Amino acid sequence: MSWSHFIELIPLKTDLERDFYAQMCRLEKWSVRILRKKIQSMLFERMAISQKPEELARLELQALTEEDLLSPDLVFQNPYILDFLGLKTKYQERDLEQAILEKLEYFLLELGAGFTFVERQKRMIIDGKDYKLDLLFYHRKLKRLIAIELKIGSFEAAYKGQMELYLRWLEKYETEPDEGQPIGLILCAEGNTEQIELLQLDETNIKVGQYITQYLPKDLLKKKLHQFVAASRRQLDNK
Repeated sequence: MSWSHFIELIPLKTDLERDFYAQMCRLEKWSVRILRKKIQSMLFERMAISQKPEELARLELQALTEEDLLSPDLVFQNPYILDFLGLKTKYQERDLEQAILEKLEYFLLELGAGFTFVERQKRMIIDGKDYKLDLLFYHRKLKRLIAIELKIGSFEAAYKGQMELYLRWLEKYETEPDEGQPIGLILCAEGNTEQIELLQLDETNIKVGQYITQYLPKDLLKKKLHQFVAASRRQLDNK
């Protein structure tokens, strides 16, 4: 990292936050401009690792530093900032998918380094019936397929069964011997946190992330993040 990178890191509040951004700069080769943008968008607060007890979070960062081991909690976020899509107030799931494909470079930047686009509307034939997964990605560091479903409303419990079916199919027909189990990411406009807590989705390799399609001033983003963090900590306390 350059001295300009360190200038951006010094004002951060905690050592854990500084270590996180430093490791992401190393891993994803961020420029100073990108680092500044990630800090302004509160990436650390949006990562699952920030919601863990500090001792566990530090162990994951230590594994990344010393062994280059990247955990899913250093990959998946909540929420995802998709204000670059330019969507209107009202839109359908197909509009969201099309906008993501048209701005795929920006979407990959928001997802983070390591993601590779594989296919849209991935076709699966199960019991003679056609099913289609919205987006299929691959993560090179995790060595896993990442199945993404897009929802324009709130999370619903039925989405879990749908995603589990897709993940088991991908594991059976698409996963190579040296790869880990596929991970599912359900992107929703709203979370329905109690349903997510009760379903214990992490045990099934399913992540739920909310997305924000309109620009939010930092104070409003901070308020929204506090709500997500409180919900995530309740999930951890209930495990």
